[in-house]
Amino acid sequence: MNDILAELQWRGLVAQTTDEEALRAALTDGPITAYCGFDPTAPSLHFGNLVQLIVLRHLQRAGHRVICLVGGSTGLIGDPRPTSERILKTKEQTAEWVARIQEQVRPFLAFEGDNAAVMVNNLDWTAPMSALDFLRDVGKHFRVNQMVKKDAVAARLNSDEGISYTEFSYQLLQGLDYLELFRQFGCTLQTGGNDQWGNLVAGSDLIHRVEGESVHLLTTPLITDSSGEKFGKSAGNAVWLDGSMTSPYAFYQYWLNVEDASVVKLLKVFTDRSREEIAELERQVEQEPFRRAAQRALAADVTTLVHGAEATAAVQAASEALFGRGDLALLDEVTLRDATAELPGGEVSPGMSMTDALVAVGLVESRNAARRAIGDGGASINGEKVTDPELPLTEGHFLHGSVAILRRGRKSMAAGRRA
Repeated sequence: MNDILAELQWRGLVAQTTDEEALRAALTDGPITAYCGFDPTAPSLHFGNLVQLIVLRHLQRAGHRVICLVGGSTGLIGDPRPTSERILKTKEQTAEWVARIQEQVRPFLAFEGDNAAVMVNNLDWTAPMSALDFLRDVGKHFRVNQMVKKDAVAARLNSDEGISYTEFSYQLLQGLDYLELFRQFGCTLQTGGNDQWGNLVAGSDLIHRVEGESVHLLTTPLITDSSGEKFGKSAGNAVWLDGSMTSPYAFYQYWLNVEDASVVKLLKVFTDRSREEIAELERQVEQEPFRRAAQRALAADVTTLVHGAEATAAVQAASEALFGRGDLALLDEVTLRDATAELPGGEVSPGMSMTDALVAVGLVESRNAARRAIGDGGASINGEKVTDPELPLTEGHFLHGSVAILRRGRKSMAAGRRA
């Protein structure tokens, strides 16, 4: 088999491994079985989870068997954070989020065919286990002096809040997951984010103690920008994979706005583009940065991966139309709503003059300023230049009956939302 570990390393997807040469040999001699776990701490996966799905995708394409675990039991407990205790979700809420996330990951992996991915829920093997059995069969293999050294646990122990026994026990549950998948499927590789290293080690240590076998771990690095800031946040919010939480338009724009210093790194991590293609895009970043070819490629590829080609085409059309290179009237209602959601603006209504509309949406400070902008030829509605200051807004100006796009000059744009 090909050297998939080298490929993952070139793409910037490897931070730490256990015994790199042994893992390389196992992957080369394979196929092996690998898994990654996703806890339902929200109704959707986010940017960071996408990295893990891409690692599983690479492994499956290289011929290895992959298991996607959605944590129905670990989601009820909560991975300890360094700062504070999580608020426990109800069993019903957790079960609902498990189902949503299971459906969300399916498009990323092949769950049919000769090398089908496997979906599992750790509640299936933890729920039937009594507390006494858990303490005797799992707990006895863990040493508290080692458990308290885990970064998140140590941070909490040194804080005023401390840590509950519930969250302290999380690493036992994750360790049990690896042991169970080792027994059921012969799983010998667990992947995860580098901040999960301590929890991953809990599983490999448990397998070694109980089964006398050595297994592998692989973590991905934290994805940061050139200043060291964590990627995956947009205006203070997580970049979600669910289109109802981060719209396809906002998702596309997030990638389109990536800085030049980071775009090549992100192309390696998040796309399937070859070394030659990425090298050419890197050349364009260096020689023709104003074209933003690399950002456009990145935005298109990742949006297609997460939301599909049709959604990508729609948001690309919206992006072009908003900046005067397409027909706004051709946009579907959902894409138009998403594309205008972040625009400044105000309420306008049919019959209002263009002069008053420009003031109402905040593009000018006064009616005189509005008249000057129109007189200078610098005002438009839905991409059509306005020459009459008293031109009344009509029903036809409201796209899908809800919004009119007003512009002053080349760069100032606002949404006139129907009152």
